[in-house]
Amino acid sequence: MTNQVRPTLIVIAGPTASGKTAAAIKLAQHFSTVVVSADSRQFFREMSIGTAKPTAQELAAAPHYFINSHSITESFSVGDFERECLVLLEELFQTHPVVVLAGGSGLYIKAICEGFDELPTAHEGIRERLNVELTENGLIPLQERLKEVDPVYYNDVDINNPQRVIRALEVYESSGQPFSSYRTAKTNKRTFDIIKLGLDMPRELLYNRINQRVDIMVDDGLVAEAKSLLPYRHLNALNTVGYSEVFDYFDSKTDFPTAISLIKQNTRRFAKRQMTWFRKDKEIVWVDALGTDLMGEMLGVIGQPPEFQKK
Repeated sequence: MTNQVRPTLIVIAGPTASGKTAAAIKLAQHFSTVVVSADSRQFFREMSIGTAKPTAQELAAAPHYFINSHSITESFSVGDFERECLVLLEELFQTHPVVVLAGGSGLYIKAICEGFDELPTAHEGIRERLNVELTENGLIPLQERLKEVDPVYYNDVDINNPQRVIRALEVYESSGQPFSSYRTAKTNKRTFDIIKLGLDMPRELLYNRINQRVDIMVDDGLVAEAKSLLPYRHLNALNTVGYSEVFDYFDSKTDFPTAISLIKQNTRRFAKRQMTWFRKDKEIVWVDALGTDLMGEMLGVIGQPPEFQKK
């Protein structure tokens, strides 16, 4: 690679269960490169089944980064991810003219491609109070408050993720300004080019894949994994779809079939919100995730200048 050639980041985005892992691995193999994960839950090494992490075979098929990279006991925000990932990309681009970034967390992809405004320092005690409210009253009152004070972010965020809801309310209560107002920064210039691909499929087929994936998670031991994580259930990383519902089952708030049904329902809702987020990004080029020549379609969008062609 010459000094004049700007490296390229290929982003593979899309809702959960749309096939991002497989597509990313195919591209990584084609370009003899690596995959960087932008999935906000797959960072955590203690959470595997409930986060649908790549299998051991998939991880062996191409080098992966930000999979099992952190512990749930560590605080790891989107800002932390931006800082760490940009340092990593700078290193990777020294030896790889192209790198693949794959994930369904729109906020994390945005952080790498555009960056964020600096958020205000939170006032002491607000988060602790909100977590107490969550424990005592559940998530719904916090969701309703967020909808009232910041409807823009409410319509974008995964409202079933207490960590995101509480963070937005914390920013609002600390600054008097909605969290969404801090997400309007001018795009930060990056030292690499960016090509964004989105995996698309009919909603009914996507929802069927989600339902099937949840059934596979259960067969693979989701309940046992959740039970092993019970001592950490108070951590934000575990306040998420797939674990919250099983914890409610442990607490006898629901029966087992209801818990599994709720995981499917909440995951479908999450996928719908993911698509709403990604559809707003006009830089994403959508490809047919179920097409007979997905690889060819992706490469057609990417193009293959000589410096990126596999030697």
